[in-house]
Amino acid sequence: MSVYPLTGNVRPYAWGSRTVIAELQGRPAPTAQPEAELWLGAHPGDPATVTGPDGPVSLEALIADNPKGQLGGPVMEAFGPRLPFLLKVLAAETPLSLQAHPDPEYAKLAYARQEADPSLPRNYTDPNHKPEMLVAITPFEALCGFQSPSSAADEIEAFGIASLAPVVTALRGGDLRTAVQTLLTWPEDDRAALVEAVVESGQSELASHLAGHYPGDPGVLVALLLNHVRLAPGEAIWMPAGNLHAYLKGAGVELMAASDNVLRGGLTPKRVDVGELLNVLRFEVLDDPILPSTSLAPGISTWKVPVPDFELFRIELDGTRAPTEVPVGGPRVVLGIKGDTFVGEAVDGTPVELTPGTAAFAPADAGVIKVAGTGQVFVAAVPA
Repeated sequence: MSVYPLTGNVRPYAWGSRTVIAELQGRPAPTAQPEAELWLGAHPGDPATVTGPDGPVSLEALIADNPKGQLGGPVMEAFGPRLPFLLKVLAAETPLSLQAHPDPEYAKLAYARQEADPSLPRNYTDPNHKPEMLVAITPFEALCGFQSPSSAADEIEAFGIASLAPVVTALRGGDLRTAVQTLLTWPEDDRAALVEAVVESGQSELASHLAGHYPGDPGVLVALLLNHVRLAPGEAIWMPAGNLHAYLKGAGVELMAASDNVLRGGLTPKRVDVGELLNVLRFEVLDDPILPSTSLAPGISTWKVPVPDFELFRIELDGTRAPTEVPVGGPRVVLGIKGDTFVGEAVDGTPVELTPGTAAFAPADAGVIKVAGTGQVFVAAVPA
């Protein structure tokens, strides 16, 4: 069966880069507007387009027309007639919001409750969870998971601000929930002065940086409770349900469950629902935010994540080996990052070539696929 060239859609969020995605794809840069994310999936919010036998069609429509053939029986049985993952290229020029995502059980209940009562805030777009991972393709900075409360207490106490004493006390007692809630519900009239005092203390470059983008936002202080992670290209982080996180700067390949459920806590002009965020947060220390890779074969690596919705592979091709078999079946999205590679034949029999920033969709009924050439590709799939 055929492999389909896949054309993704660029999302122009304000925090995006005007150069990264365009330069990856070989387009003129800087672009007229920020380009934050390249979506490569079938999410109804912005499905990618495939070139099929009858011309361009959305991947969502292609799957809907023949879900069993496109997804395969096991994926259909587990997730219904939908692609359960969404692959993105993400390019952050400025910090994103502090955010977290619900677990599967809570997402279903909260979405059902919201749909049954139109007076409730519209926090949920679907009944699905949204765990996600990111592999850096440039140096990347992020906030990911809570650091130890004692370390956070040391940072907050160093500001020498008397009004923050209750936060320090909560942290000294290991009570992350109270510390977060106190900061996010800080009296609005006092927020700007508090953040300004933190910046003027000169004790935190991170706080000064965030306050420059979001003055008067208490999320500046909540950020200091998290692990500040710096990734080299090829390193990854994992954001499970309830993990408070924010991307600060850099580009990466991001893979997530196909959901758009986001609860924000600050560092954003968008709506913040502190109460609902507290409902989904897990107040657990994340000792090591880095997700290690596992080598499967020469040139093939993966990152193990404990969810059934997706897995990610990176394949390095040096042009000297025979075509490399992709080590997974089912529906797959293949993304070129470096070089020139080939991933099969289109419906008209022509080779499907991947250059940086281009992609292809291999349906389940395509069976085994192989990649060849020289370069680097990422493959998103559903675990077998």
